Amino acid sequence: MPVLTMAQALNTALRDALAADENVVVFGEDVGALGGVFRVTDGLTRDFGDDRCFDTPLAESGIIGFAIGMAMSGFKPVVEMQFDAFAYPAFEQIVSHVAKIRNRTKGALSVPIVIRIPFAGGIGGVEHHCDSSEGYYAHTPGLKVVAPSTVEDAYTLLREAIDDPDPVIFLEPKRLYFSRADVDVAVGAPIGQAAVRRPGRDATIVAYGPSVTVALESAVAAAAEGHDIEVIDLRSIVPFDDETVMASVRKTGRCIVIQEAQGFAGVGAEIAARVQERCFHYLHAPVLRVSGFDIPYPAPKLERLHLPSVDRVLDCVDRLQWNDSADTRWAVTA
Repeated sequence: MPVLTMAQALNTALRDALAADENVVVFGEDVGALGGVFRVTDGLTRDFGDDRCFDTPLAESGIIGFAIGMAMSGFKPVVEMQFDAFAYPAFEQIVSHVAKIRNRTKGALSVPIVIRIPFAGGIGGVEHHCDSSEGYYAHTPGLKVVAPSTVEDAYTLLREAIDDPDPVIFLEPKRLYFSRADVDVAVGAPIGQAAVRRPGRDATIVAYGPSVTVALESAVAAAAEGHDIEVIDLRSIVPFDDETVMASVRKTGRCIVIQEAQGFAGVGAEIAARVQERCFHYLHAPVLRVSGFDIPYPAPKLERLHLPSVDRVLDCVDRLQWNDSADTRWAVTA
């Protein structure tokens, strides 16, 4: 198995998709000769030609509008928004058209677009370069929202997204672009299936994208304090894998959710609500969240204080009411 960075795994996925299907096209700002800011599209124009991988004007709304037209004409566009917050000018196109065309046409038309977005922080970037915007897309019916945390998942999930008949928001954790791992391209789970990254019996941590690394580091630290923590990697936010998450929480009786985005009305709040509704009689303690603060993204020197950390997760672990026991006499499995 080759050892690849996440950026290289994404590049390999794009290469394999371009080679497998002549209708796949890749475009966006600086994705051609430069190979993208993070070099995810490096060499694609050289190897497949500038009609398959090409640069666009600096106009995100135009990029998505063009992709909609191409998708309605039988192509499979894979477009790059250069940074998370750069995608906001295209938001109206995504919400009003990309997400709704299948429903608007009663299934007569689909727009199999993959919108790649480098997202989240951890790179010392300034405002508009480190947003965690997943909540906007997850709240939009008609979109699938994916966030890999491993090199292998980056390859598999991108190939799955390109093959999907519906539009997919593909969130790539910037801080993980240069993480390395062995990659078996023949192995992978489908979109909508979470993964148990670390088994445990005392509490469940649910995370996605860059927060999975924090969750795993926190589980190791918690083990030194006598707590056996299970870590669930969602892999995709929409569709959401209720079965895996709820099975874990019913086993452990405690749950913490991690996200880099601000806490109010975020994806973590939805996860906490779903766990509370489905696992109430199994819970030994309230579901807790570790998130970014409800502020605009801070300056690079303050970033470490804003992002979820092992210390903040361990503080939540300590608050999980370890001396209490749940009464499961009225527990239900629905």
